[in-house]
Amino acid sequence: MAGDFSRALAKGYNWKKSTQGGARMLTSEYLESVVARYLPAARAGQVATYIPGLAAADPEQLGVCWMDQDGQVVTAGCWQEAVTVQSIVKVAVFLQALADCPMERLTEKISLNATAERFNSIVDLEEKNAHRPLNPYINSGAIAALSLVKGEAFSRVMDLLEGLTGHPGLEVDQAVYRSERETGDRNRAIAYFMRSTGILEGEVEPLLEDYFRLCSVRVDCRDLAAFGATLADGGRNPVTGRVCAPREHCRTAMAVMLSCGMYGQSGEFLVHAGIPAKSGVGGGIMAAVPGRAGIGVIGPALNHTGNSSGGVELLCALSRELDLSIL
Repeated sequence: MAGDFSRALAKGYNWKKSTQGGARMLTSEYLESVVARYLPAARAGQVATYIPGLAAADPEQLGVCWMDQDGQVVTAGCWQEAVTVQSIVKVAVFLQALADCPMERLTEKISLNATAERFNSIVDLEEKNAHRPLNPYINSGAIAALSLVKGEAFSRVMDLLEGLTGHPGLEVDQAVYRSERETGDRNRAIAYFMRSTGILEGEVEPLLEDYFRLCSVRVDCRDLAAFGATLADGGRNPVTGRVCAPREHCRTAMAVMLSCGMYGQSGEFLVHAGIPAKSGVGGGIMAAVPGRAGIGVIGPALNHTGNSSGGVELLCALSRELDLSIL
């Protein structure tokens, strides 16, 4: 540990303790150096093109924001550039479903297990698990979870997302939303299949409209860092003080993030980073370090698993160098 401390000082970290929780503060200079180190990894990726609205993203962008439990932030790179939240919103959908539905009923509809299939696969629904989605962070699971939200699902999840990010007035990217609708046949197939097996009840198209709109909300690194910091603090947003979710629900959401949050790279990321994280094909990653901080990363260029190529490498480096792993 002493060696780690010496190396940290040599690299320019500021290990000053904050007043709450012993969270380590760090410098923007250090974060800028990490962003510069992993820009080549970002440039090696490819932006998502299967949703046309995502194809215009700049593949050379990479930004990061760290938010501690006092709400203090450190930023670097293109941290103010916004992308659509995409699959990261599934964590908010899951939290709202947990609030509205007893766990026993929720797990009758959705499992909490990892899958080796792609996030938009229909194979597992047909062949495994009594037709239940394997977890709430794949498309089928998120659609099923959204169906369990009471009342006006879009408005209620948006209100929760604004609370988690501390960003009132989050906006839907209308161009991406239209692309989601126009290219959403696989999600329609998933949803109609789930209705045929009794997982979904009620009308499919209004549910999918809400789902497409939620995936199209624009967020930046600070929004994602606040989201992660709120989870890390047991549901309390460290900037606004709003309690957005019960601690137990945050624990459940983060546990599933550990095993399922990074698509087909979840196991590898768990080994190398060891922190709960959820990615989206827009290039964002939201990570939570329980009791310490939230981290938001944006890098639109993706690796072969659909995760931000530079963002994954950057988070793994932060975990190694700041000793963030919870394992």
